[in-house]
Amino acid sequence: MHPLLEGLTDAQREAVDHVEGPLLILAGPGSGKTRVITHRVAWLLHQGVPAHQILALTFTNKAADEMRSRVERLADEQSVWLSTFHRFCARLLRKYAPAVGLQENYTIYDTGDSSQTLRRVIGRLRIEAAGFTPDTMAKAISWAKNNLITPSQYEPRPGHPFGAVVQRVYPAYQAQLLACNAVDFDDLLLHVATLLRDNPEIRQSLDERYRFVLVDEYQDTNLAQYAIARALSIDHPNLAVTGDPDQSIYGWRGANLNNILEFERDFPEVRVVRLERNYRSTKRILRVASQLIAHNIRRKEKNLYTENGEGQPVRLIRYSTHKDEAEGIAARIAADVHSGRRRPRDFAVFYRVNALSRALEFALRDLGLPYQMVNGLEFFQRREIKDVLAYLQLLNNPHDEIALLRVINTPNRGIGKTTIERLSAYGSRHGLTLLESARRARQVESLSGRSISLVGKFVALFDRLASVAGGPIEEVLGFVLSETGYQERLKASKEEEDLQRLANIEELLTVAREYDERHLGEGRLEEFLEESCLVNDTDDWEVDVDRVTLMTLHASKGLEFPVVYLVAVEEGLLPHERSRQIAEQLEEERRLMFVGVTRAQEELQISLAEYRDFRGQRKMTVPSPFLMELPREEMALQDVYLGESLPAESVYETPRAPRREPPAAARAALSAPLTTAAELANGGEPAAAVAPDAFHQDMLVRHPQYGLGRIVALSGAGAGRKATVDFTSTAGRKKFVLAESPVRPVKP
Repeated sequence: MHPLLEGLTDAQREAVDHVEGPLLILAGPGSGKTRVITHRVAWLLHQGVPAHQILALTFTNKAADEMRSRVERLADEQSVWLSTFHRFCARLLRKYAPAVGLQENYTIYDTGDSSQTLRRVIGRLRIEAAGFTPDTMAKAISWAKNNLITPSQYEPRPGHPFGAVVQRVYPAYQAQLLACNAVDFDDLLLHVATLLRDNPEIRQSLDERYRFVLVDEYQDTNLAQYAIARALSIDHPNLAVTGDPDQSIYGWRGANLNNILEFERDFPEVRVVRLERNYRSTKRILRVASQLIAHNIRRKEKNLYTENGEGQPVRLIRYSTHKDEAEGIAARIAADVHSGRRRPRDFAVFYRVNALSRALEFALRDLGLPYQMVNGLEFFQRREIKDVLAYLQLLNNPHDEIALLRVINTPNRGIGKTTIERLSAYGSRHGLTLLESARRARQVESLSGRSISLVGKFVALFDRLASVAGGPIEEVLGFVLSETGYQERLKASKEEEDLQRLANIEELLTVAREYDERHLGEGRLEEFLEESCLVNDTDDWEVDVDRVTLMTLHASKGLEFPVVYLVAVEEGLLPHERSRQIAEQLEEERRLMFVGVTRAQEELQISLAEYRDFRGQRKMTVPSPFLMELPREEMALQDVYLGESLPAESVYETPRAPRREPPAAARAALSAPLTTAAELANGGEPAAAVAPDAFHQDMLVRHPQYGLGRIVALSGAGAGRKATVDFTSTAGRKKFVLAESPVRPVKP
């Protein structure tokens, strides 16, 4: 037997060695799905399929990265395009942008930028109808795009005034995006789907190139993703999809469960393989999960089983308050950690909504337990990160009005709202972008001389930054921070919040440096911005750090932990209050709980509180109806009444608070030998050379010839790391290869 097929079950082997024709892999939780996908890709390569003819699509960057590394290990470093749907579409649009009215340097707007664009459009249309908020409008437009309805195709239902408003706003919003050479997240899919539909020659060429298409988590695809996968599998119908209807939890963002339920109708010749053996959980946990999900109607029957041990009963605990719940969980975790039985990274706590994490954070912190909250989107949504990236977006795409509005007065340059409105009005009259209007500020009669001068200085700043925009990303970012004064403003502040913002900017420099290292300094600005925009919830989850993990149930998809705590299993939270009257949504909430339960390997605790503070109110809770669907014989039930102490084995000495590690760049700088100004003034050299990677943005340095200076930009790594330094002397700005220069850090 070939090594790629060894160690696989019969069902796994059947899925791996299937080559030609459509394939549906129904993969239960913990059934080795990732192993099957990666071995299947490696098997296709072994069968002589060229790597460039294989396309594998999934939903998270972590899943794509893990699959890519596994395939490279299995297939002698052969490179297959493994990507998320959105990144695949983003790259495809770079090539075919003109076909949909874009330029290849288009900007991808995140939710905040899209919302701001929509608000501006609504303002221009002077729509003030009560109840028609930008958020509800955005949801309606997103729904239309996910269902492949373009602005010209949108038709409101008779007698629905809201639909009539959407019919006015949607085309204007889309026109504004095109004018800014921008797309929102939904456009990435819609543009590609319509591109493939309306351009038969492009569809045919891509179908010919990607003869073997694999789609992971197929139950989470929406109509646009379905259309893309189908369009790439007409001439060569070698579409292999993996998924589990019981784990479809993204209906709220457009996922269509029918895509997987009706796959056999789309491809009558399909081979169906069921992966039913669970390698992850104990028998008790699996029986609890199976009995829960059996209450759903819209599903494909599977008989999940495991050869793992029985394991402990699943704990179901009712606490008095949400605070007792958080403290009780923290105490159990601490007891296991301090006894040496477990490590912090063995534990995960899941909740339905992020707002429930606060009490858990306090409880873990009070006991000195290290933890990480998983929300990869959060970093790139922070104000300072969006500010700095907006400069890069404007450099990449000068048509980007939202980016310009963000940076034109950030940091404060005295350019007021009235000035911006007059520039915008001038641009509208003359068919100019906002940046072009700024360049013609002298021709805007309504502007004062002071305003013209301030706008002129901003344009000059933009031009200086544009002159270096083709360099390494870390270097470009460094110039932005230096030339704009953004970093200096934060350093001058004594506010704790500004110091935290400064640390976040340093982390962004690290992100840029890592990007440069991956691309050998030849990456493109548009690609870096694309990566920064298309992040997933779990992108910042660090697998190897020794911390308790806190995350939403949605973010937990695809992960596993030895011990799982599932909190707030109460009516209105799980299931969510919005699902109460809609059968399909109630089934999705049950699937969400099923996903949470099946993340547990060895131990599972489900809990609720009698009273919970939520949204500013303390309310008596109602147990979730899902609890009545669980098998009592598999569970250990416990009530913890107000004031009752925890078991004796949970009593322990409170440890010291965990030491918080500084950012990597700061650690490197702190460990580097420093050369004082006095040493250099006396002609002395430091006792040991300074590692090039120890230098960081804004570091104070000294050169024997040029004197004191400050690093304003960095690029490269190791022996090739370069620094651009602004000297206080007449030497001005110089660039050095740090390993070959006498530049040395000095104490400020």
